[in-house]
Amino acid sequence: MPQAARGSRRTLGVTIAAHFAQVSVMSPRTASCSCGQLQIEVQGEPLRVSVCHCLACQKRTGSVFGEQARFDSSGFKVTGASTEYIRVGDEGTKFTFRFCPKCGATVYYTAEGRDGVVAVPVGAFADPNFPSPTVSVYERRRHSWLQIPVEFEHVP
Repeated sequence: MPQAARGSRRTLGVTIAAHFAQVSVMSPRTASCSCGQLQIEVQGEPLRVSVCHCLACQKRTGSVFGEQARFDSSGFKVTGASTEYIRVGDEGTKFTFRFCPKCGATVYYTAEGRDGVVAVPVGAFADPNFPSPTVSVYERRRHSWLQIPVEFEHVP
């Protein structure tokens, strides 16, 4: 009997293709503050990963931009105590930042009018394999030496 083609098997003279659908497992991701007291667990892949050059993100992170990932907020779980800080953005949106009262690190935040979405600073995941950003916002406040890849979505 001839050898069956790769990816199939021969049974009683009938070739049955072995097609298996790839199943994506929605594995949880956990982000935490510097001391580990405050954590958030989110499910699945981010809806969007972006970098923000606004002055408020520069001040919040102590860096020249903030990088955050947005997730569907259904099923997220927070453990530990947090303190809230509400900031009004340039366009009037209220952002509520939750940070650790012990070490001060921001672990997640929400935005008024964006129900169903929770944002997490990418660095809080401490995962070098985290998906890269695809969007760059508030570029008018970007430091001139910083080069953003051309394939990103660019928002002035």
